[in-house]
Amino acid sequence: MDTMVGTDNGGTLKLSLPVVCVTGRNLPEAWEAALLKTWEIGAQIATQYDAPGDPPSRDALAVIAVEDAFAEPRIHRGLPGGIEELEAYRQEVVDGIHDHWVDPAAGKWEYTYHDRLVNYATPGGHAVNQLDQVVDALAEAAHTRRAQAIIWKPWEDAGIVDPPCLQRMWFRVFADRLVLNVHMRSNDAFKAAFMNMYAFTDIQRVVAERLSARIGQAIRPGQYTHIADSFHIYGSYFEEFKSFLELVNNRSFERRTYRTEDVAELIEAAREAIRRSIEAERTEGRKGL
Repeated sequence: MDTMVGTDNGGTLKLSLPVVCVTGRNLPEAWEAALLKTWEIGAQIATQYDAPGDPPSRDALAVIAVEDAFAEPRIHRGLPGGIEELEAYRQEVVDGIHDHWVDPAAGKWEYTYHDRLVNYATPGGHAVNQLDQVVDALAEAAHTRRAQAIIWKPWEDAGIVDPPCLQRMWFRVFADRLVLNVHMRSNDAFKAAFMNMYAFTDIQRVVAERLSARIGQAIRPGQYTHIADSFHIYGSYFEEFKSFLELVNNRSFERRTYRTEDVAELIEAAREAIRRSIEAERTEGRKGL
């Protein structure tokens, strides 16, 4: 899809916010296609994080559909950071390993996605486990359109320095596959989006497993769709992004991705390093990874 759309009278209309709409068989394929399309057609616009002299970002509305969330290969070698950072982020979102960092009054984090998903505190002091509600809704009617979890708190988030990018997760079962749609208000396409997608699909796996146990029927993760109102490549990253373009241009898809089994030992080593870091936080009172 490009910036031009047809009109009834045969003319064309140029979109102010280009629309990137891509599909892929797996996460790396879809993420890579969305990045390349955003680089190609993204609108040039300033951001609130620009330093003097930074080029404008490339920005688009993105709809990124992955046919099978757990199809291999599952990891792109071009993601900034390494396996340990990827695994730590997955555990942060799925397992809540950093929920204890949430303490705005002490100048610490103002939220984590995991805390908002399983401990969404309302102004009245009531805490809601939204993932429990999602499983309950799907167990009652797998085809329901009401199984969703939200992140945004308008009474807290509108004025903070780093408000949540993730806004909503929507789940529905088609046959024996659990579909997940994720809605982002803003998404750093190069340095954050792949890690987001990787972790969010693991939430999809967890919900599928819990639902399977609940209803006595095997439900597997299926299609994953990632929707971002602002899918952007920051101008300050352009030089670094060129290395990603070189990777895409100079290597086959197989040589620029990892199957999970290819990095199983690295993942296990990352899990041990993360475990030690979290334990050190408990005993020494310091912040680890």
